[in-house]
Amino acid sequence: MLRGRTVLLLLVLWAYLCSHGDGLRALKRTTGGRRGAALTLTGQDANGVPLRRSKRGWMWNQFFLLEEYTGLDNQYVGKLHSDGDRGDGSIRYVLTGDGAGTLFVIDENSGDIHATKRLDREEKAYYTLRAKAVNRITNTSLEGESEFIIKIHDINDNEPKFTKDPYFTHVPEMSPLGTVVMQVIATDADDATYGNSARVVYSILQGQPYFSVDPNTGVIKTALPNMDRETKENYVVVIQAKDMAGQMGGLSGTTTVSVTLSDVNDNPPRFPKSLYEFKAPESSEPGSTVAVLRATDADIGRNAEMNYRITSSDGPAMFDISTNRSTQEGVITLRKPLDFERKRSYTLRIQVENSNPDPRFLRYAATTDEATVKLIVEDVDEPPVFDRVSYVMEVKEDSAIGTIIGSVSATDPDSSRSPVRYSIDRRTDMDRVFNVHPGNGSVFMLRTLDREENPWHNISVIATEFNNPRLISRIPVYIRVLDVNDNAPTFATYYETFVCENAKANQVRIQTVSATDADEPIGGHRFFFSLAHEVSGKANFTVRDNKDNTAGILTRRNSYSRLQRSTYLVPVVISDGDFPMQSSTNTLTVRVCTCDREGNMQLCNQEALVLTAGLSTGALMAIIICVLILLIIVVLFAVLRRQQRKKEPLIISKEDVRDNVVSYNDEGGGEEDTQAFDIGTLRNPEAIEETKQRRDIKPETLNPPVRRTMVLPPAYRDNSDVREFINQRLQDNDQDPTAPPYDSLATYAYEGSGSVAESLSSLGSVTTEGDQDYNYLSEWGPRFRKLADMYGGEDSDGYRDS
Repeated sequence: MLRGRTVLLLLVLWAYLCSHGDGLRALKRTTGGRRGAALTLTGQDANGVPLRRSKRGWMWNQFFLLEEYTGLDNQYVGKLHSDGDRGDGSIRYVLTGDGAGTLFVIDENSGDIHATKRLDREEKAYYTLRAKAVNRITNTSLEGESEFIIKIHDINDNEPKFTKDPYFTHVPEMSPLGTVVMQVIATDADDATYGNSARVVYSILQGQPYFSVDPNTGVIKTALPNMDRETKENYVVVIQAKDMAGQMGGLSGTTTVSVTLSDVNDNPPRFPKSLYEFKAPESSEPGSTVAVLRATDADIGRNAEMNYRITSSDGPAMFDISTNRSTQEGVITLRKPLDFERKRSYTLRIQVENSNPDPRFLRYAATTDEATVKLIVEDVDEPPVFDRVSYVMEVKEDSAIGTIIGSVSATDPDSSRSPVRYSIDRRTDMDRVFNVHPGNGSVFMLRTLDREENPWHNISVIATEFNNPRLISRIPVYIRVLDVNDNAPTFATYYETFVCENAKANQVRIQTVSATDADEPIGGHRFFFSLAHEVSGKANFTVRDNKDNTAGILTRRNSYSRLQRSTYLVPVVISDGDFPMQSSTNTLTVRVCTCDREGNMQLCNQEALVLTAGLSTGALMAIIICVLILLIIVVLFAVLRRQQRKKEPLIISKEDVRDNVVSYNDEGGGEEDTQAFDIGTLRNPEAIEETKQRRDIKPETLNPPVRRTMVLPPAYRDNSDVREFINQRLQDNDQDPTAPPYDSLATYAYEGSGSVAESLSSLGSVTTEGDQDYNYLSEWGPRFRKLADMYGGEDSDGYRDS
């Protein structure tokens, strides 16, 4: 009986441990340290009820600790106790692992474990720690170190949060009931495996009755069918997510969903009016816009595009209509000109339809609309209108002045039928060759015409309304001048050739000639060639007509003598075949030359030779003129060179030195003292400058210098003695009151013997400086005052001492 109870008790214990997850680990035991030691672990369950389990050695289980503890003291976790602990303080409890010493502390004497801070399960869900008991004296472990877990129990401290806020989406209008709009998702940071803290339920707070939301999935759907964008386009839906399975006391979060109904082509275009009226002046040009109308469509974008077309009109092929794609307007343009006098109004029937119809909505309403357009033509005072676009007239070139060539005609298209006045646009007839009758438009001649000078004349005739001169029209008139036979034919060019002295009669053709005529007969030219009648009996040459508007010149004698006659002039008569016949006599020049047996020219007069070479008289004259010009240029150049050579230089001798002789052995006026002697001046004393100023003279004390012109005897003018000239200049400077010294000393290689002060140089003095007496310097005047002050005064004691 006892055995049955024991078995039953073990089965109940086994079922309990299996139902509590990690409870199996409560049966594990780790032994270590001294034999017979036992440790007791006490703690709290998930509901805070104290637990006490005793077994020999360590006994471990999960500790459960509530998050977000709000008490003032440290939260109690559990207690460690060893069987070997007799309360005498010999055992010390040690805790290591996650948060040991910071988040979790243990009383080493009693083994009590406390949490020092508020713990957040969302930051860390559990902590793994290690505990052991050691002898305080020997520091040896009484039990082996083992791990235990402190698991943080979740509380509902986090509200659900949506992944986006707000949401934006769109759904086509006219969608059926239950069309999925979008799905919203909310997450909860609480533990989803424990309780209902993270179980979220969705609900709709705003947006009913248009939309609904699935409470479990967050899928938003349409709750009404056929919502019309044209009635309401934008909707705001507020969705709530609540944890604790939506029960009271759960936390919640919300988000906003902006739903826009996208457009579909469910509306046809419509004309705002059934009748439109427009006006257009009759002067409107073809292709211009005469009317613009617009239909409306409740749709937008591509669904609002429309096409216009003309279904009927009382003016066939008068108008076109097209669609302006940027404004969706129907633009009516003119194809033919309007005429108020012929038709004053037009009626058109215009139809509009969708460019991109949606077959799903064709059955709901008509897809097209029609309107009537009435176009009224406005009268405009128009300029005269010619009966043609241009005129072509013909006149013979021999017509007399005043001959009428033709006439133009224009009328006023308006109902008033104003008279028309004609005139010539003189910008097209600057020479005033033609004129027009102002009343009837007859064009006549003012001057005679010459077809060869101008075969065509292009003029413009102006038609002006008599009642309104500002209204004018122009028309081109092309006048062709017809040819008459008024020009005689002539040689096509100037002909000149030669004949050999041994030419045979009637056998040698020496030249083929052709003719030209300024006239242009209808059947073409036909020229006839013959010798002039007055020389036909005694001519030395004959003319043979080749019947192709050319003729050949043949010799008529057996021999020609270049010495007797070197040149022959052959008169040739050329006639045309027109009426009246015109003819002219042209001259062919023939030179007589000596030829070899083959007929090649060997010797001829110079003129014939040059002409034979192909040079005309004009070309020869041009060559001669060019040669004369070159000769004149050469002569002028030679004359100019000769005049330049006639200029005699100042120094004739080739041995003359043109450079100045500058003396540097004196104390001059510095760099500006360049008043040196010029060799040319020594050679030509008469060229001495009279009023040349010295640069070393003070301007305020400068007096006009007194210069004596030295006139040398003729015998000395070409070969002067330089030494005498220098002596003369020295004498002039000694007697000149404006001469130095000021700031320079002029030296002439020796000291003058006529000086009143004699020599100032110390080189010739036999006395010492102390024996010199300079008091006489004060008697020389103001010019030597500075020297007198420097040397003439008595030396001071201080100066002598120094």
